[in-house]
Amino acid sequence: MRVDLSDDDRAALIATADALADAARVETLAHFRTAELSAENKEKIRFDPVTVADRAAERAMREILGRMRPGDAILGEEYGAKSGTSGLTWVIDPIDGTRSYLSGTPTWGVLIAVADARGPIYGLIDQPYIGERFAGGLGVAEATGPMGKRTLRARAPRPLSDAILFSTFPEVGTEAEGRAFHSLSARTKLTRYGTDCYAYALVALGQIDLVVEAGLQPYDVQAPIAVIEAAGGIVTDWKGGPAHQGGRILAAANREVHEAALAILGKTPEG
Repeated sequence: MRVDLSDDDRAALIATADALADAARVETLAHFRTAELSAENKEKIRFDPVTVADRAAERAMREILGRMRPGDAILGEEYGAKSGTSGLTWVIDPIDGTRSYLSGTPTWGVLIAVADARGPIYGLIDQPYIGERFAGGLGVAEATGPMGKRTLRARAPRPLSDAILFSTFPEVGTEAEGRAFHSLSARTKLTRYGTDCYAYALVALGQIDLVVEAGLQPYDVQAPIAVIEAAGGIVTDWKGGPAHQGGRILAAANREVHEAALAILGKTPEG
């Protein structure tokens, strides 16, 4: 069930999210594009990097939450889960797109969401190097950055053949998931790869139509869900169900393009 929030509660959550994003900007920019930056690999089979910046940014955010929101739970990519008593959980990814971060490309981001038992109620996608912040939920749908402030509004319906589709990796999960993705891709106008969480921000900004991924974790997707839904878009799994626990993700600018993509992806077998 949803946690009951007053106007003061909402303002406090928004202020906390901004404080977390501000702190993460400091920690991530301290190492971005430096000669000393290196990474450890968290997995044996594939390259899943973590850097000193990932860990420093998450520690800084957790320290702020300990002061500002001590009763809230936390779920973070680097330091796991901390229980709480308020019914709210902060779901944080200090650097979504560590491969991009290592490569010096400005398409990584900091993901911050606050959720109740039903899913995210507010989220930020923050790109520290560009200085862009995308916020959604609790009555907010806005982007701030070098070009000022603007309202987030996802793109209006258009045929799937005119749609722009993004994903992080061309492989997109298992062989069956990859086949389904490429079947969808063949029906769109343009497919692009490698922008990590920034692709979800582009859906909310009205620049692109679809993001499709598989194998995601809750901290990869909860902030994007909040931002895209606040902009009028829709995010589900490949069967049309809730997506806040991760897995297969279909983010769409509107219901029409979502249904067209779902008709293709929804046939994919599980496992």
